[in-house]
Amino acid sequence: MSKISVIIPLYNKEKDIAKTIDSLLKQTVKDFEVIIVNDGSTDGSLEAVKKYADDRFYIYDNQNQGVAKTRNFAVTKATTEFVAFLDADDYWHPNHLEMLLNAVALFPEANWYATAYEKKHTSSLVTSMRSPIRDEKSGWCGLVDNYFKNSLVDALAWTSAVAMRVSFFKALNGFDYAITNGAGEDTDLWLRAALKSPLVFCNTITAQHNLIGSNRISHTATLTRDYMPLDVYNKEAETDIFLKKYLDLNRYSFGLQHKLAGDYVSFKKYAAGIDLKNLNRKQRFLLNQPLIVLRFIKKVKESMEFLGLRVSSFG
Repeated sequence: MSKISVIIPLYNKEKDIAKTIDSLLKQTVKDFEVIIVNDGSTDGSLEAVKKYADDRFYIYDNQNQGVAKTRNFAVTKATTEFVAFLDADDYWHPNHLEMLLNAVALFPEANWYATAYEKKHTSSLVTSMRSPIRDEKSGWCGLVDNYFKNSLVDALAWTSAVAMRVSFFKALNGFDYAITNGAGEDTDLWLRAALKSPLVFCNTITAQHNLIGSNRISHTATLTRDYMPLDVYNKEAETDIFLKKYLDLNRYSFGLQHKLAGDYVSFKKYAAGIDLKNLNRKQRFLLNQPLIVLRFIKKVKESMEFLGLRVSSFG
């Protein structure tokens, strides 16, 4: 029996899914099963995956329920000890599953694992994730002493680069489907996981986050999304300064998104919970700008990324 199941939620990704599956089929590890759940796609996504004649593939066709419920359902269909997540517009380098399973072999008692990743911002701009742990020697793989300390620029865990023990996923109750449309479903699960069990991280880049994929839920209008709760972790943050800073950086991000959407009530709520010492000078500056200035800065940022220059207030 295979040791790992690949979980692919599928919703209107007809333009991207073939490249994603092709990257999966190029893995150096061949012993895996694939659980693909079509979440009520209205394009040709389901037909695209049915073209692959592979007995490792198990395809389910459900009514639309959202990505959190879809992933949770897919995990219930896994017959293996571990699951690895792969979104339908992301990409794995050929060594990805091999790296994850090597990490499992090195740390067999751990509950969750992740590898480094890169981000495809535009067709001409691909950047590596940023974290102090990337400064370890090349090929380093080990237990992370504090997840939040190492996730203040880019989070160590990103969905398409994470593997998790199925029993641990179920103990955490999976993704919280009260959070919708990419408003922190993933971040919330990794936060809960980090509070329960140390992450095993490998600093070799093995996956690519495709930020220009079609039909991205992160492009959903802010005011139609239900964001992850942050204040529920305040008690734990009292004894972990890095968790407090991690929460404040998320408050900063969510606050700016709501200000840009014209929701000043929610913006003020997020801003009120921030210890400003946890923000850098650039972040404090942006937090205080009026809407018209923020929208102008956002357009400049997008233009610079189009030209191949990454611009971020996170470092």
